[in-house]
Amino acid sequence: MRMVTTTAVALALAGQATPAATAQQSTIDGIWRMDGYGTVLSIRNGTFQEYQTTAVSCLKGDSAQWTGPGTYTTPDGVVLTVRAREDRDHAFLRADASVGSRNLRRIPALPNACARPTAEDPRTTFDVFWQTFEENYPFFASKGIDWHKVRDQYRPQLHTGTTRDELYAVFSEMVEPLRDAHVVVQDGNRVFSQVRPGTVVPTGELDTKVKKFIVERDLKDARNLQDFAHGRITYADLPGGQGYLRISGFGGYAGDETSYAAQLAELDRALDTVLGQERTQRLRSLIIDLRINGGGSDALGIHIAERLTDTPYLAYSKRARNDPADPTRHTRPQPVYVTPAQGPRHTGPVAVLTGGSTFSAGETFTQALMDRPGKTVRIGQPTQGVFSDVMPRKLPNGMSAWLPNEEFLTRSGRTFDGTGIPPHLTEPVFTKEQFDKKRDSAFDRAVNVLRNYGGSTS
Repeated sequence: MRMVTTTAVALALAGQATPAATAQQSTIDGIWRMDGYGTVLSIRNGTFQEYQTTAVSCLKGDSAQWTGPGTYTTPDGVVLTVRAREDRDHAFLRADASVGSRNLRRIPALPNACARPTAEDPRTTFDVFWQTFEENYPFFASKGIDWHKVRDQYRPQLHTGTTRDELYAVFSEMVEPLRDAHVVVQDGNRVFSQVRPGTVVPTGELDTKVKKFIVERDLKDARNLQDFAHGRITYADLPGGQGYLRISGFGGYAGDETSYAAQLAELDRALDTVLGQERTQRLRSLIIDLRINGGGSDALGIHIAERLTDTPYLAYSKRARNDPADPTRHTRPQPVYVTPAQGPRHTGPVAVLTGGSTFSAGETFTQALMDRPGKTVRIGQPTQGVFSDVMPRKLPNGMSAWLPNEEFLTRSGRTFDGTGIPPHLTEPVFTKEQFDKKRDSAFDRAVNVLRNYGGSTS
């Protein structure tokens, strides 16, 4: 958490700035184009304003207010840090809940389209929707989708009398074949999204059902069963020196407090108990259960991984699509490392349980453990296959679309978008048959593999 002096707070409340803040502000005030995200930023007089741009549009996006030298906070508590590089014509932006940074290039003025209102009629809204995906979505080729053909099929159906309901239906039909859980069409309370075929969304109801099943079936002989972080994290000691750590999401840890600092503080409180000095000295192996995980903050996942190694290593590299006309061009991959945490850590064998309801940050955390030094085995089913941060984009008529534009690469340059990360050992995950017969094959396999680790895992 950033600490500021009483004097600085008083000056900020008075609409002024300290001399140091003024000097920093002068280097970042201006107009900036972000590499790879279809975004232009205006930073002036303590206000950070996003403009979402395409070849046919410019719409105002989110805003944030100055909260300290080079830092801005959004209304929902996300802290953005902007730092100018030495030449002052380049800078970078970081969001506190994300990993990596985004490069900025100073430009002389906002694009011309930002100076005039965008029409709100159905065809203009369609054009902005289609162009947003055309310039930013990375996976049309891998999913076998001809996006130009999609435009040619649907645009002629629209006219000035097209209703909002009809337009919402058209947008939903257009993206349905992508089967991408990070692609969303939203109109008020209406939300359309799809998941990979054969998988299930990790809803709160499913999480509650599965957690009850696990406690009654898998943890009946466990000790020290305890919930943390508003129930998003569960830990129990299993017989034979094994531990069980269930993580249902990488966020929501601090109740109504949404800031990353609050989430991180709650996570540290959980980890200080789960992986404290006394337990790590006797813990032989650990099961990490991500089978029902709705995602959240990638940075929180990296933070947990830092408690599971005594050797620094590369978690993954992150890149974004960076050419509106060429989906094969990307920003330079940014490496994200796992650095051992201070204090107690578990460095012994780990079994990671995954399934089709392992989403987003649950998947980037799984990926961050793939090259973990030591014994790490994945058991269950492939993850959902959505890794990127989500780009929320506003549409002229008030609807919105969400889409991914990033890839997370392994050390060898492989990605798992669409297919998900496969397990080493395949087992059914929360099927009807498993529930009916009170079986949990993946959990049982993990217990047995870890008990006998040192031999084959096939």
